[in-house]
Amino acid sequence: MYILHMGKLTSKRRHSIRKSQVNGILDRLREEIGDGADNFSGKMIEIIETNQDIHLYLVDKEPFILEKDGILFPSLRGALSRPFSQKRITVDMGAVSFVVNGADIMRPGVVDVTPDVTAGKPVQIVDERHGKPLALGIALFDAEELLAQDKGKIARTWHHVGDDIWNLEF
Repeated sequence: MYILHMGKLTSKRRHSIRKSQVNGILDRLREEIGDGADNFSGKMIEIIETNQDIHLYLVDKEPFILEKDGILFPSLRGALSRPFSQKRITVDMGAVSFVVNGADIMRPGVVDVTPDVTAGKPVQIVDERHGKPLALGIALFDAEELLAQDKGKIARTWHHVGDDIWNLEF
């Protein structure tokens, strides 16, 4: 088995994007999070291209939108700064320390799921006490099916505090 190590994530190029492109990005975001996408418009949107297949979109100089693995979703910083109620998996406080360190989301720690969670799509993982985003993940089940599980992994962590995306300097 070969493990491909991508190396440290670095920014290669940063530039403003045209107004016509901004609408396309916001439309794609709207497909993922509905009306919550309206929180992510700004006066200026720039793109940071990296040495990997990851792009960050800066909304008024803040890295609020992430494009990774062909999926566009608010970054963790975006979800923290401009909260939205869609696509949420809520975990109990016992799961928090694992989630913030990048662990995948296991069913026993889940206390609630919004009905719009869809298998194969991004979600925000939030804590039950404050409702603050701790990580982003990819749901492995639709909401109803996820809640029917007793055990096992229900979401794969995609981005968390302290990872290469969080620490990217630009």
